[in-house]
Amino acid sequence: GKLEPVYETLRRVRRELAPHIALIGFCGAPWTVATYMVAGQGTPDQAPARMLAYRHPDAFARIIDVLVENSIRHLVGQLKAGADCVQVFDTWAGVLPPREFARWSIEPARRIVAGVRKQVPNAKIIGFPRGAGGLLPAYVEQTGVDAVSIDWATEPAMIRERVQPRAAVQGNLDPLALIAGGAALDRAVDDVLENFGQGRLIFNLGHGILPETPIAHVERMVARVRAHKR
Repeated sequence: GKLEPVYETLRRVRRELAPHIALIGFCGAPWTVATYMVAGQGTPDQAPARMLAYRHPDAFARIIDVLVENSIRHLVGQLKAGADCVQVFDTWAGVLPPREFARWSIEPARRIVAGVRKQVPNAKIIGFPRGAGGLLPAYVEQTGVDAVSIDWATEPAMIRERVQPRAAVQGNLDPLALIAGGAALDRAVDDVLENFGQGRLIFNLGHGILPETPIAHVERMVARVRAHKR
């Protein structure tokens, strides 16, 4: 179908990558994708989607159902095309109160994980409910993800005690620290390694890399992480 060029690109990249380098596929989480569908753009607190979900929960649930079904199909396609694992980005999960977080972030993610593994039983899946904070343990436990990404504001002790025993952690360098560079970047890198390096950790940013990030700063970060591992 229309996504075949995407999967062909994945196959080509997988062929060109060294076997020990992981290729990660991804999709937007249903809640986050729905917020853009409803508003037509990003808004500061995604109020249009939140209001629709409050006023017309059944209609909103139908949107989520369609997105869950298509997310499963897309992630399975990526895994079959050569992705080693896939990640579900719920960038706007943090605007939801606990009850709505359970319904619109956790439950769709649980269904995606189950649906993907029904077709690819050994699929490795990373969840990223950005801004979830104290709701992260419930997200990990109820969705069944193998790993969870955390943003840069997440409290480290809670992650070490209640999340890392259940799932690997991915994150959580502040993207602005990567832009700042220098000693500030070094301290931020060391904090991530000190906070989470004794458990299962995939070193990464706490969200996407920003376009204005100097490549030299990325190289400095990678070198520091690799030096720590040695």
